[in-house]
Amino acid sequence: MESPRDREGMARFGINPNNTLGVSIYKLRPMATEIRRSCDDCHSLAQELWASGIHEARILAVFVDDPKLVTEKQMDSWAKDFDSWDVCDQACTSLFDQSPLAWKTVKKWAARDEEFVKRGAFALIAGLAWHNKKAKDSDFDGFFPIIKRASTDERNYIRKAVNWALRNIGKRNLNLNRKAISCAKEIQKLDSKAARWIAADALRELQSEAKQEMLKSKEK
Repeated sequence: MESPRDREGMARFGINPNNTLGVSIYKLRPMATEIRRSCDDCHSLAQELWASGIHEARILAVFVDDPKLVTEKQMDSWAKDFDSWDVCDQACTSLFDQSPLAWKTVKKWAARDEEFVKRGAFALIAGLAWHNKKAKDSDFDGFFPIIKRASTDERNYIRKAVNWALRNIGKRNLNLNRKAISCAKEIQKLDSKAARWIAADALRELQSEAKQEMLKSKEK
């Protein structure tokens, strides 16, 4: 399934070409579904796939692993290996965010300086906000100070993930929408190009008429 042409295309989107075969994620997802149907120990298989170091094998590992078996040690170990935004994001929004360990991992990774580990903290927030329907609004309150602190990080992969996290929280319901807008307005006042971009982009979506109408309809 290797495709040098697709690998070049992925590189143009900022995906690390090292140890990359050029296999689309849209081919990996169906493969993962078939593997899970026939695999006796998907968790162990996921560890082997990740250890291979191959870009697509690592994404496949994320898709086949069992979030109930994920450990803190595994999360930290895999985070150290993050070398591309897509592997980071898939690990955090397709596996780690389904683990109860995700909530405390956000705070730990947000304090780290490694670009993709820190990005992982905000990808986790985005994943929790989008996927965890049982979470209470109060569960997200502690994330706003973390988002604000990271908003001055000028690194592209960080600022985009911080923005993503803030927007996803603000899209859960009207209450969190108001809190996210308030956070964005605080960020807007910071003396940072990254912060101003994060705030402007988040406010554009969260305050839009379409988004407000959608959230109001969900409350009915």
